[in-house]
Amino acid sequence: MGRKELFSLFKAFLDCVCLGVSRSSRESAGKNERDTENGHLIYKSGDVLEDRYEIVDTLGEGTFGKVVQCLDHDREGRRIALKIIKSLDKYRETAKLEINVLEKIRVKDPHNKRNCVQMLDWFNYYGHVCISFQLLSLSTFDFLKSNNFLPYPVNQIRHMASQICDAVSFLHDNKLTHTDLKPENILFVNADYSVIYNTEKKCNERRIKDTTVRLVDFGSATFDHEHHSVVISTRHYRAPEVILELGWSHPCDVWSIGCILFEYYEGFTLFQTHDSREHLAMMERVGGPIPLQMIQRSRKQRYFYHGRLDWIECSKAGRFVKSKCKPFRNYLLSHGREHHQFFDLLEKMLEYEPLERISLPSALKQPFFLPVSRHGNAQIWRNSCDKSK
Repeated sequence: MGRKELFSLFKAFLDCVCLGVSRSSRESAGKNERDTENGHLIYKSGDVLEDRYEIVDTLGEGTFGKVVQCLDHDREGRRIALKIIKSLDKYRETAKLEINVLEKIRVKDPHNKRNCVQMLDWFNYYGHVCISFQLLSLSTFDFLKSNNFLPYPVNQIRHMASQICDAVSFLHDNKLTHTDLKPENILFVNADYSVIYNTEKKCNERRIKDTTVRLVDFGSATFDHEHHSVVISTRHYRAPEVILELGWSHPCDVWSIGCILFEYYEGFTLFQTHDSREHLAMMERVGGPIPLQMIQRSRKQRYFYHGRLDWIECSKAGRFVKSKCKPFRNYLLSHGREHHQFFDLLEKMLEYEPLERISLPSALKQPFFLPVSRHGNAQIWRNSCDKSK
């Protein structure tokens, strides 16, 4: 091969390299044009993704990314929710795990009978994993907040609780633990409401018309055979075995449900704290001493002294806990039968020892969930707006 031919080949090689660099730069530039510094997709109302999903507006934002409302043009313009994950590796990996869980749910519950939100589709858009869902309404927390944190009526709590227990029991049956149950992750299908006058509070109150809910956010859901992170759950709904690093399984979800139902009943969080030692002190104030066997097994011995919680009740922190928490039955709003049945259920859900904590199938058989008979007829409590006394 002559010098001329060698030069031509070398030039062609350089052209290919330069073309590759140029293409890579254009792709990076395109990616940067679509992403903010923290990985969110940049979009505006009217943008269409995958020639199918037309963005209408933003529904919410989290550490994972954003949720937008879209018109799905492949489904006759039906409105759906689209979860757009940040284009960062750790969030992409979490999204893949969530899709795996959602696929399992879709296969095991094809007719969407078990109160879990259903995934419709998923795709990758310029490095952003996008998951489409049925469009739901306000979370049970957001409705509570919009209602000035006035509690839900007991009859409405009963219907919501039965659905939540059924949904999470379904997960447990399929060897899954949700690990992040909280009022923000339980959404109403329809948040239409009526306004009534609350004579006790002397103010107007929103009363949800339909208490049908769906469980959402399976980004932290963990299969029984998978690695179990040491710390799980949002602080206020975190079970004692998690705080004490004793290992966890399905019962930690039951504890979270107990905390959620209490919040629906009272309008405020049972354990309002951000510190583990203080959290344990609040638990003891509400439910009595933590069992010695749990303390002895705990990897968090620094929280204890001679087999008891290292906590000074007369300190500033101790007085704070005493002012914020009281023995559990003191929270009863009424001494009516249904209220006592409700607290019987909560006490079983908030049992310290995970192995002694009630299972969800057993919980659903508790008297609180049995319709009350009046004059020989079964009372329909599913969507009742009456506050039981």
